[in-house]
Amino acid sequence: MDAYRKEVVKDRERIYLSLDYRLAPIKVAVLPLLKNRPEIVEIAEKICNDLKGNYRVVYDDTAAIGKLYRRQDEIGTPFCVTVDVESLTDGKVTIRERDTMAQERIEMAQLKTVLTEKLNLSKK
Repeated sequence: MDAYRKEVVKDRERIYLSLDYRLAPIKVAVLPLLKNRPEIVEIAEKICNDLKGNYRVVYDDTAAIGKLYRRQDEIGTPFCVTVDVESLTDGKVTIRERDTMAQERIEMAQLKTVLTEKLNLSKK
């Protein structure tokens, strides 16, 4: 219960589970922004498969991105990786942090390194 949080963001209630990253059952969620774009889905699935060797990872494309973020927040997933249309041209993805909702664009090639650093250094 100590990790259960509620806040209001843009006039909507946000509920999230602020678990220590080491305790979170799922470490990373990979989310394609548009599930009807095969090239975006392909990149997202590849990222998910690449990360599975290092962390417990889920792939989800069953709702709009806002709902996907909220769903992951509620179960305590520390980071979401979003693949969008720009990813096709710039080779970058967005990492979103659960507690602060801060987003950062990084090179796909650096994803494992950045996530490892964030998950290992972010001990609360």
